[in-house]
Amino acid sequence: MLRSDKWRLMIVILVILAAAFTIYPIDGKIKLGLDLKGGAHILLKAKGTPENPVTNDSIDRLIAVLRNRVDQYGVTEPVIQREGQDRVIVDLPGVSDPEAALELIGKTAQLEFREVLSAQPPLPPGPQRQNYDSQEEYEEALSRWNALKEERDAFISQLKDEVKGKAGLAISTDDEGAVYLLGKVYVTGKSLVDAKATYDNIGRPVVSLEFDKEGSKLFEEATAANVGKQIAIVLDGKVISAPVVQERISGGRAQISGRFTAKAAQRLAIMLRAGALPVPVEILENRSVGPTLGADSIRSGLKAGLIGAILVVVFMFIYYRWLGVVANIALFTAMLLLFAGLISLKATLTLPGIAGIVLSIGMAVDGNILIYERIKEELRSGKTYYASVDAGFRKAFTTIVDANLTTLLAAGVLFYFGSGPIKGFAVTLSIGILASVFSAVVVTRALLQTFYRLHRAKSVR
Repeated sequence: MLRSDKWRLMIVILVILAAAFTIYPIDGKIKLGLDLKGGAHILLKAKGTPENPVTNDSIDRLIAVLRNRVDQYGVTEPVIQREGQDRVIVDLPGVSDPEAALELIGKTAQLEFREVLSAQPPLPPGPQRQNYDSQEEYEEALSRWNALKEERDAFISQLKDEVKGKAGLAISTDDEGAVYLLGKVYVTGKSLVDAKATYDNIGRPVVSLEFDKEGSKLFEEATAANVGKQIAIVLDGKVISAPVVQERISGGRAQISGRFTAKAAQRLAIMLRAGALPVPVEILENRSVGPTLGADSIRSGLKAGLIGAILVVVFMFIYYRWLGVVANIALFTAMLLLFAGLISLKATLTLPGIAGIVLSIGMAVDGNILIYERIKEELRSGKTYYASVDAGFRKAFTTIVDANLTTLLAAGVLFYFGSGPIKGFAVTLSIGILASVFSAVVVTRALLQTFYRLHRAKSVR
């Protein structure tokens, strides 16, 4: 065997082994799209304000921010597209926590560091009868609690009176029920450079912030002016936390702490990194899409693919005999490489993607047919087998590349201009084209030359 043939055979063996290693075990490795696996379907409506009306530009920026958030959340093959003048559809395949996804994409994420003018602690829980020995003790505790509640209500009413007609003041609460009268804004989320979910020195989930140069200066001035006082960290008008400033903070770094879970801190960090929504949104529809259609589609797709593969294998064997066996091995290799490519690229398989696989099965033997017909022509002209194989591959190579390149360009156009399942079809078809060309040009040639050498060696003995 020639050295080039040996190298070609070794490359084929290594590629097949690498693909098999990538695929095995295949269960759970291929990501399924919304139409196959199910997920969340959310319909949003943009709500403009006199200061910030809904325009084509604001909707485009809204889609960009939503896509940024979803991409960082780790959802594969999301569909985010405009519907009408002021609506956006968001399809998230394989989302196991629709409420968390809804919170992620629905919050405006307008971050502010604000002055705390006054604060009222949260109302303690009301007394429970089982905690007291007598009815009289319980009623006395209930009376004290009601008095405390009236005092708190009066404080809130007073705050509302102070806010009326005064620009720059706002009333807000936190998750524990504390009430704050907020003053001027020191720093906003526009000055953020980065936000990361991390842990503090006692292991609690927090969000670490980093400001730009201007934000660092403003934050340092704010902390210097509020040593021993609270600064409220406000997200979408709600106080996340209101820590007491212990000392002047320089360096442009801050931390948001609260009763976060690790996932909640991660979602908040994503929202802050992606930026605030340019316009508020209203959730018009939020429903889960079940995988029932997906199960039927997968079964139908597998059935169609299996029937197509069997027909191709039978045709190639009947028409080309042992050459058809080589072509069928190359077909199997192409499918192996296709699935390995889908897994390696973390591509999402959709219903049109299954159609792309079935189409790739039919296309995978096109190159072999061109090569075999060229080889037959060379054999009829009187050339030796080895020379005919070499000439057949050389003359068919240009045709194979041209034919598949045009299809690959069409798939590229579909990927660039399409969305969701259309992109899934384009990705699957592109990988199938590359796999079929490699199988026809490299795998088939290596197998033909190897079988020929083995057959000639056997004949000599």
